[in-house]
Amino acid sequence: MRKITLINGDGIGPEITQSVVKIIKASGLEIDWDLQTAGSDVIEKEGTPLPQRVLDSVKKNGVALKAPVTTPIGKGFRSVNVQLRKELNLYSNLRPCKNLSGVKTKFDNVDLVIVRENTQDLYAGIEEQIDENTAHSIKVITRQASEKICKFAFDYAVKNGRSEVCCVTKANIMKLSDGLFLDSYRHVAKDYPNIKTREILVDNLCMQLVQNPEQFDVLVLPNLYGDIVSDLCAGLIGGLGVAQGANIGDNCAVFEPVHGSAPDIKGQNLANPTALLLSAIEMLKYIDEYFYADKIEKALFKTLSDGFKTKDLGGNLTTTEFTDKIIENLP
Repeated sequence: MRKITLINGDGIGPEITQSVVKIIKASGLEIDWDLQTAGSDVIEKEGTPLPQRVLDSVKKNGVALKAPVTTPIGKGFRSVNVQLRKELNLYSNLRPCKNLSGVKTKFDNVDLVIVRENTQDLYAGIEEQIDENTAHSIKVITRQASEKICKFAFDYAVKNGRSEVCCVTKANIMKLSDGLFLDSYRHVAKDYPNIKTREILVDNLCMQLVQNPEQFDVLVLPNLYGDIVSDLCAGLIGGLGVAQGANIGDNCAVFEPVHGSAPDIKGQNLANPTALLLSAIEMLKYIDEYFYADKIEKALFKTLSDGFKTKDLGGNLTTTEFTDKIIENLP
């Protein structure tokens, strides 16, 4: 039986975690969950929203499913997610974006994957105050990190039957930093002759995403562009409530939804578990449990296409009712 770290988060985290665990168990897959608490609820007791025991658990098990965690305001580190990425060297942020049947959007055939470099670029937050009127943000791009993320994107394309990897930069202006990222992409692409290549500037990409997103397959981007474009693409498929995500390194992987902990609806049985469930499905593929991933995915898609949805998607089901419907539809 596979042992997997389960970080149930705070806010609506425990509710949607319970839902996903119940669905996976109903599918017939047995998982030994190593439950770890994190977030605002543990700060008073342990002095941090991300105790060392959580990191130790993920390192030991290699895989984690994580619900949303509230980042404290005005104290502690900037983000629990950022801390996890740094401590575990989760250099790749993976964001599949695919239309869900029954979730109304402006586009019907979106099926793309964003591969975002997680450790460098402006998003790393390396800044300095020059004087009271001037601040510098330092954009760091290295060949090592760039080639590593590009290789991840091409390997993902091969493993998942994708046909194209498109490199996104602003290399016409930032010729050194983004130019290095682009050059790294070109170098890696030579090892994948069966995968089509494409290069696009990030501003042009954003325009084309809101006109014809169906044309894109796998996008590989530096950190900051990836952060912005991934949320744009979440909007194409129905919003953050249906957006899955993962942070993956050489030795560990953490699968999690993109949305926040929504403390305003905590404990009201209103939360939508779809994004966490999609993240769990991606996790099952990662550990080669494709049979159960496909089984759960089909049940979720049938539930949504039949019109059974939570309130945020225009339906009237509670978290519990939605969960039970998905279980009823398991093949």
